Amino acid sequence: MSKAERTGAETGNRTAGAERRIVDLGAIKRLETIASRIAKRNQAANAPDIGERLRFGCYIDLGLFEPDRDLQQIGLANQTTMLMSESLAIGEMLKAAVIDRYGPSEVAGRFQAFDTICSATQDRQDAVVQLLDEKPVDVMIVIGGYNSSNTANLARICAASRPTFHIADPECIVSAFEIRHREAGTKAEVTTTGWLPSQGPVVIGLTSGASTPDNLVGAAIARLEACAGAP
Repeated sequence: MSKAERTGAETGNRTAGAERRIVDLGAIKRLETIASRIAKRNQAANAPDIGERLRFGCYIDLGLFEPDRDLQQIGLANQTTMLMSESLAIGEMLKAAVIDRYGPSEVAGRFQAFDTICSATQDRQDAVVQLLDEKPVDVMIVIGGYNSSNTANLARICAASRPTFHIADPECIVSAFEIRHREAGTKAEVTTTGWLPSQGPVVIGLTSGASTPDNLVGAAIARLEACAGAP
């Protein structure tokens, strides 16, 4: 959530009188707006204009936000379950904007990116990328809650190169012919028929979200074995 946080006496846990502006970059367009202003490529825009574009209006008094003052020093923290590649790209864009405006010698004092990505999330993303690069996987199953950000990101990684089915639980694997799932990048659960190729050997890859219980993963494997007619 975007907000202005006035510290000191009001919060009781920061230096008296100090202020921080906390900005939810959200969509890439918001990031581009911030980066453009940092680099002074968008000097014509005033604070209310930028505030509107960043949707600050719902959270702070725009009279408190002054781009030329509040964007001089920047810290970047990311949602713990976002894609590492996206996190790095965001950091590089902001860092480039700081260099564009202040020069390389000023970066250390004006920009800092904090490593807030969950290690379990990153381990799974790395493992999936390695699996898809090294193994002849035909179909990917991703199991985990539909509201789980890290599970959805795993599905996005898989869907970029393989038919991928994000399932909420093992029961979504109805049969070798039918599966209930959510497509990567969408919100609604759908039912797909003919999801498992009926001819020739098929290699199925399976991964799960960081908080998916092992027993659900085991149950999903059992259902896949049943679909394959394994003894």
